[in-house]
Amino acid sequence: MAISDDAIASPVESSQSAVSWAAIIAGAAAATVFSLVLIVVGAGIGLVSVSPWSNSGASGTTVGILAILWSIAIPLFAYAVGGYLAGRLRTQWVGVHTDEVYFRDTAHGLLVWAVGSLFSACLLASILSSAANGVVQAGATLAGAAVNAAGSAVGGAVGSRDLNSYFTDMLFRSQKPPPQGNDDAARAEVGRIVARSLAAGQLTDDDKSYIAQVTVRQTGLSEGDATKRIDDVMTKAKDAAQQAADKSKAAADVARKAGVYAALWAFVGLLVGGLSACYMATVGGRIRDDLPAV
Repeated sequence: MAISDDAIASPVESSQSAVSWAAIIAGAAAATVFSLVLIVVGAGIGLVSVSPWSNSGASGTTVGILAILWSIAIPLFAYAVGGYLAGRLRTQWVGVHTDEVYFRDTAHGLLVWAVGSLFSACLLASILSSAANGVVQAGATLAGAAVNAAGSAVGGAVGSRDLNSYFTDMLFRSQKPPPQGNDDAARAEVGRIVARSLAAGQLTDDDKSYIAQVTVRQTGLSEGDATKRIDDVMTKAKDAAQQAADKSKAAADVARKAGVYAALWAFVGLLVGGLSACYMATVGGRIRDDLPAV
């Protein structure tokens, strides 16, 4: 039976897939575990480098640079191991051109990186979520402390924002302010008025007149001096509140910039990890194919 030239020239297509998923999953698992180990090691190094004592340990800039370098080194080494294992563990392709073998090994490294990234994302999702909640709570605490500090500049009761108490005070406000010597009641009522005025952004004429009467009665100042003192204190209170707001905005801007930088360096780390996995997969595959058969 004669065989045509076309049948001789056309190679037989393999029925098996060129993707060795077992080798890919094994490499991805190894890369994920190695990444976690390196993360733990890096956290330990960071805790050792930071010292609570002044002039001791690494500076914040040094720690930041080391953290960036380590965040790039983790995917570099971890995915290098994963890609190399995938290249060594995959089956040998017989009768395949060298260029095609190189492409397949590169693709295997890329798949190791993709699967390993998914594994890492699933494992670290809960950790990152907990860390983010901690940062938000810490920021809220700092912001609250700044507001309280601003309130303390105008008296201990300035931080109170109970509108019901303020309007109740207005309802029972007498033409005669509290008698001299009743300092606690006067401070509490004036504190609520000042807090309400800071929240509203201005001190009404009625409130200002009443505070002036209380100040005259409690301090013995003249009405003009009492009015001047009220204006000075309210100006300082507004400045303190504005400084607290500016600090909160500055802290939010610093957090935003830190988030942007972290995202950019995370992208660089992922890119380095992908390239490392692809290259080391070709190295492992080449060594696998060059080993003599027994």
